Amino acid sequence: MKVVLQNVTKIFPSRNKKSNEEVVAVNNFDFTIPDGKLVGLLGPSGCGKSTTLYMICGLQKLSSGRIFFGEDDVTDLSPENRGVGLVFQNYALYPHMTVKQNIMFPLQNLTGKAKLTKDEMLERTLEAAKLVQIDELLDRKPSELSGGQQQRVAIARALVKMPRILLLDEPLSNLDARLRLQTREEIRRIQRETKITTIFVTHDQEEAMSISDVIVVMKLGVVQQIGAPQDVYDSPRNLFVAKFLGTPPINVFEGQINGGKVYIGKEAVMSVKDVPDQKVYIGIRPEGFIVDANGSLTCDLQSVEVMGRDSSIVSTNEASSNPTVRSIIDSDIKVDPSAKTVKFRIKPNKIFLFNKETEERIFCEVK
Repeated sequence: MKVVLQNVTKIFPSRNKKSNEEVVAVNNFDFTIPDGKLVGLLGPSGCGKSTTLYMICGLQKLSSGRIFFGEDDVTDLSPENRGVGLVFQNYALYPHMTVKQNIMFPLQNLTGKAKLTKDEMLERTLEAAKLVQIDELLDRKPSELSGGQQQRVAIARALVKMPRILLLDEPLSNLDARLRLQTREEIRRIQRETKITTIFVTHDQEEAMSISDVIVVMKLGVVQQIGAPQDVYDSPRNLFVAKFLGTPPINVFEGQINGGKVYIGKEAVMSVKDVPDQKVYIGIRPEGFIVDANGSLTCDLQSVEVMGRDSSIVSTNEASSNPTVRSIIDSDIKVDPSAKTVKFRIKPNKIFLFNKETEERIFCEVK
């Protein structure tokens, strides 16, 4: 089931009686979510991603715009009539019910033609439990489960209704690192098996990039960029997107373009074609550095951290906007940790130029 958002906007009234300034939580969101895909809504707290999710499921009313599920306009439909399954961050399980009763609960509220017999409800419950691999835990209470198991119960409860759309609101935030990795792999497996169109809200860019078919990067209610995770990482449209995606984060320098050369401080690190002279921000991914004694960029060496197959070189540069410059290189390449400086060449496909005023990407040929 494809989901179409047409110029969706959500404005909250001001809480400040003096200024009476409205809060635009989502501004003119226009996007089609393809049928059967997993889409990640990604951005920092307050960017409007959860508000977008709640408008899709009907918990928040739109200020303007329309929402379609397939060809059906669901903008004015109540949440229970939209055919969505919603999984919250805090699981929201009933503590006095068993796992089986929690999963079955949405089916017991069905009425009319959708009403099921007890045998049909039990069969659906068992199918959902097997899908998330908790069919051996059906008689336990939520208090007897781990965080990851509770999250699986919440997902099974959302799936048991056979929803047209599955919505996940930061479902992994309450899990430890190991469980988070395991559960996100399970979510991806379940989504592929069911082929349900899924929208996944998170502020964790690693989560979004690892399991999403498409990511939507948001800032202050405005969509910044939409695309396949690797495409967005490899070609960010602005400085915000470049800084938000990537671990370790991108290294940002203040520099300038002069006579077809890109300067960081007094060093020309790259050549560009058909770009006027101007001050710029220069972004270089950590994996974009090549240690070279004849390299064009000189940094003051702070430390060398060996991390198995990779080494992280920590250095500083007066033009850097970050406190340190972090470069990831192959651990086979030896760097003298007692050296005062380290010199780099830069990979052309890992350097990005941004307008100093607008912070928009300057698309150009870099050599």
